[in-house]
Amino acid sequence: MNWKELLLPLGVFIGILLMTYFLRSVFFRYLLGLAKRTKWPFSEIVIKVFKKFIPFWGLLLALHISLGLTRIPPHIFTIINKTLLILLILSLAMSGSRLLVEIFNYYVLQKSEVLSKITLFEILVKIFVYVIAGILILNVLNINIAPFITTLGIAGLAISLALKDTLENFFAGIHIIMSKQIKPGDFLRLESGDEGIVEDITWRNTTLRTLSNNLIIIPNSKLAQSKVINYHLPSPDLSVIVEVGVSYESDLERVERITLEVARELMKTHPDGVPDFEPLIRYTAFRESSINFNVILRSKEPTARFVIAHEFIKRLHKRYKEEGIEIPFPIRTVYLYPQGERLKA
Repeated sequence: MNWKELLLPLGVFIGILLMTYFLRSVFFRYLLGLAKRTKWPFSEIVIKVFKKFIPFWGLLLALHISLGLTRIPPHIFTIINKTLLILLILSLAMSGSRLLVEIFNYYVLQKSEVLSKITLFEILVKIFVYVIAGILILNVLNINIAPFITTLGIAGLAISLALKDTLENFFAGIHIIMSKQIKPGDFLRLESGDEGIVEDITWRNTTLRTLSNNLIIIPNSKLAQSKVINYHLPSPDLSVIVEVGVSYESDLERVERITLEVARELMKTHPDGVPDFEPLIRYTAFRESSINFNVILRSKEPTARFVIAHEFIKRLHKRYKEEGIEIPFPIRTVYLYPQGERLKA
């Protein structure tokens, strides 16, 4: 082959590479700026993913066209073309799987405002995409794909049965994230009575950290089927009820006034109190040695309810002492008889 005959293929090869570089550096930059102004949320993701593969696809195109302009034997050209096609299929599988995962993560983040940590979805997407790519490659190599499709169907059924519990937890986890009813940071009370802050929601388990700094690990499917109290919904502030008892000799109007003064001061001065909340008092019962009532306060966070109750009891006890209000306690009278003396009926 004369070297002059290589000038045209070489020029075409270099020209296509230069166009590819221009497309990647200039045109894609324009498209990226345009995507940021559009309402379609996934346009920016699509451009960023495909931008990484443009140079490789440009190289494959340049090789295909430039080699077609040379005098290489047809059977060698066919082998080269099949090789280039296989590389193209693999790169499309790689970019396609990455695009699907990025779109899924973006959708989960928008729906739940929590960064997704679900790795099983990425694994399933890659298996699905690369299996399709493998079938296409076999077709390019003129290999009969019917037995592979049949085997793939049987294997898929077997795998789905074997991973029944795993898939059930996976889709339950997606449901939990998408519904926005439970998310990391929420304080939950489970059906069993356990309480804790949601640490993480993975593809299999949801992890709660209790106030005693222990972890509760719950399969997503179990959590989705349980009755759960989410103290952060509809808002994180929580009512705190403190039971108090005063003597029967107390002036209940005065007790109510003084108790509300202490409660209001606590709500306005304590960092965990809700300043605009108006505390309430409700008398509840006549007990053996006291008249009991509930004081209703409010904390900003569910976990702060213990601090609010603790601080209120301290302040109220101090104020009652200053005001002379008695907090009674049960008294029992014990009679002692001299040894040998019997109690007469």
